[in-house]
Amino acid sequence: MTRTTGHCDTLAAGAAKPKGLGASCTGAAKAPVKKNVKVASATMTELQEVQITEEKPLLPGQTPEMAKEAELAARILLDRGQTHSVETPYGAVTFTVYGTPKPKRPAILTYHDVGLNYKSCFQPLFQSGDMQEIIQNFVRVHVDAPGMEEGAPVYPVGYQYPSLDQLADTIPCILQYLNFSTIIGVGVGAGAYILSRYALNHQDTVEGLVLINIDPNAKGWMDWAAHKLTGLTSSIPEMILGHLFSQEELSGNSELIQKYRNIITHAPNLENIELYWNSYNNRRDLNFERGGDITLKCPVMLVVGDQAPHEEAVVECNSKLDPTQTSFLKMADSGGQPQLTQPGKLTEAFKYFLQGMGYMASSCMTRLSRSRTASLTSAASIDGSRSRARTLSQSSESGTLPSGPPGHTMEVSC
Repeated sequence: MTRTTGHCDTLAAGAAKPKGLGASCTGAAKAPVKKNVKVASATMTELQEVQITEEKPLLPGQTPEMAKEAELAARILLDRGQTHSVETPYGAVTFTVYGTPKPKRPAILTYHDVGLNYKSCFQPLFQSGDMQEIIQNFVRVHVDAPGMEEGAPVYPVGYQYPSLDQLADTIPCILQYLNFSTIIGVGVGAGAYILSRYALNHQDTVEGLVLINIDPNAKGWMDWAAHKLTGLTSSIPEMILGHLFSQEELSGNSELIQKYRNIITHAPNLENIELYWNSYNNRRDLNFERGGDITLKCPVMLVVGDQAPHEEAVVECNSKLDPTQTSFLKMADSGGQPQLTQPGKLTEAFKYFLQGMGYMASSCMTRLSRSRTASLTSAASIDGSRSRARTLSQSSESGTLPSGPPGHTMEVSC
């Protein structure tokens, strides 16, 4: 894995000289070429031109099997990505880039939730077989919150960790460093909040958002009281697990829950995780207002698992956003982390979302098939008023996916 560093003195455009991706991000196979070779006859009295086609010529002593192994090794090296670190006004931020930029296409930029890093939050999703078609068409940038990257040193006692708003202000430094102009954001929990805040401040650079488990509201007094009371009887790892997963999942203590409980409980940077957790609990209200000036102007897909801890918050968020730009995906049998438990179905919804934005029009839907029935659904807002919205519910047997113009849904089965 290649690691490079950069510096961003200010958030203003042009503050630091943009740097391109390293050479290791390019590795496309060369097309077969034809060469004209002069071949002498046995008597050397005349020369004639012979057309010889070279297809991936072998090195001296290299067999076809060895060539395939070398090609596979090069592909694996490319799949590891390039890790970069850039200095921002709020400390160093580490991010990993996979793939090469595609002309006239945004980058997919991810931001993880509390207690996780980009690998533990997104690796099952982006390594699933259904996702391969997407990652071949977009360059990916996986951001680690400060102090959450693998091998991160523990911050000293008293360190002032950035607020979620300040973490959103580090994203321009990342894009400036990479010389990327637009993104499609994919965020979970705290990461979804950070990307939403960034989109509110930099609307021209965000083409779309996939927000999983977003809670756009600041904690109220009752929430604070409950949080403080829980803190008296529960450890930081247990509180974070309660944020990530449903009570049903925690009670079931499945292999997945055991894995992530072990990751968080034995994290060498647990002190850093607690700082990120505190910043999340001190977040400000995003103040979304349907029809108002403070709203997300780009296409948005809201995602939440059935009976997830943040189900009510995501439903409320859906009621405050523009229904012509917003899709709501409620996934059954997915628990609190749909990207971990239902990566195939989430990928299928993501493909439809990209198609609605004008990308991957010829994409083949492998898991879900369209039916002939289209329906419009309604979502109730918190104050009881009814509004049109795209609602998408999935289970292991059936679901709905948006297709066509905003505001419509398509019934599907798999």
